[in-house]
Amino acid sequence: MTRWITLYGARRDAGMSTAEYAVGTLAAAGLAALLYQILTSDTVAGLLRGMVERAFSGPV
Repeated sequence: MTRWITLYGARRDAGMSTAEYAVGTLAAAGLAALLYQILTSDTVAGLLRGMVERAFSGPV
């Protein structure tokens, strides 16, 4: 055990706590909700529709 501590140091806080997991989960859910709102907006849908129409109506 002493050799392990000498090589790697005494790490008392090696992982995330439950509160940190909760904050990370809330942040990820918030980002997902924001991206969903952006990607399903009329503006983005119109831009994507225009890109697809231009791609298929281009010169052959």
